[in-house]
Amino acid sequence: MNFELSEDIKDITRTVRDFVYNEVDPLANQIEQDDEIPKSIMDKSKELGLFGLSIPAEYGGLGVGMVGKCAIFEELGKTANGYTTVIGGHTGIGTVGIVEMGTEEQKRKYLPKMASGEYVGAFALTEPSAGSDASNLQTMAVRHGDKYILNGSKHYITNAPIASIFTVMAVTDSSKGPKGITSFIIHKDNPGLKIGKNEAKMGLRGAHSVELFFENCEVPIEDVLGEEGLGYVNALKILANGRAGLAARNLGSCVRLLELSVDFAMERVQFGKPIFEQQVIQHYLAEMDLEIETLRSLTYRVAWMVDQGKNVIKEASMAKLLGSEVYGRIADKAVQIHGGLGYMQSYPIERFYRDARITRIYEGTSEIQKNIIAGQLRKKYNSKKELVTI
Repeated sequence: MNFELSEDIKDITRTVRDFVYNEVDPLANQIEQDDEIPKSIMDKSKELGLFGLSIPAEYGGLGVGMVGKCAIFEELGKTANGYTTVIGGHTGIGTVGIVEMGTEEQKRKYLPKMASGEYVGAFALTEPSAGSDASNLQTMAVRHGDKYILNGSKHYITNAPIASIFTVMAVTDSSKGPKGITSFIIHKDNPGLKIGKNEAKMGLRGAHSVELFFENCEVPIEDVLGEEGLGYVNALKILANGRAGLAARNLGSCVRLLELSVDFAMERVQFGKPIFEQQVIQHYLAEMDLEIETLRSLTYRVAWMVDQGKNVIKEASMAKLLGSEVYGRIADKAVQIHGGLGYMQSYPIERFYRDARITRIYEGTSEIQKNIIAGQLRKKYNSKKELVTI
């Protein structure tokens, strides 16, 4: 396994790091207060090509592989997670489906505008009765001639208020369970699509999540994504790819928290000496660093596997699980190291602490990741048992 980055990717990560520290981070408090990503930041993100990370060069994107994308996501994770979520939601689950499963016509129709940032992408799977149990969808799609008619709703859909393109899962044959689900590409202007109001959240300010309502929503047959009935399989593939990217974003946030904590520990004087000299603080920092390096190793191994075309269902769940849990633990230690300052909204530790909490829930809860890992272990065990029997 070779995780060495190309010179091109190194150049991009340096540029993104400079952008994050010098342009995004100074506006982090403004993003928190306004619950909005400034237009200047969005425009610069488009200029840097961040909306086209996952999209091949022939369609106007950067065509970055998963290892390179994780390196960029790691840098993006070091700033306001709301901003990172907007970019990550688009370049991950918002576009990957079309890149990997779209027809040539669909790719040429949608990807160039998604690469430039003119079109923002969103992924619509979750429903009031279908969260962790993604196969329990209620949104129905019925074919009428050369189009499908969708009825139902989705909720907690990230980027929906600014999205132009939605990857939507709906039931086309209720008698087949998960095999009766189909993926659709839906434009925001499709008749019958209504976008709800922003949900007030604990964190991720600037990244908005809303409900979608489909009321006899018309979708042309040419906008079916992949084969009919493979929507659930498509969703699992899209989510598996996105989980590696999310782990990288969490990694970046952890690195930033460690940087801030070391700086504070070196400068904060108590009892006549920097608190770094207290053994308990040293142990906190050592534990944080250990967890970061463990997460980095797993994240980039999974990214490498994705680039090699390997099956990463189990490993992607491991990376997502570890990234979410490590982020929570490191954010908690960072608050403890900073004491009262870590609890104040004027300092970034409090923001990271709130933002960390959602990572154990969205794109598959920690408990669901464990179920997936265990399921893959059972599959491997049964496969070995069959071989022995034969």
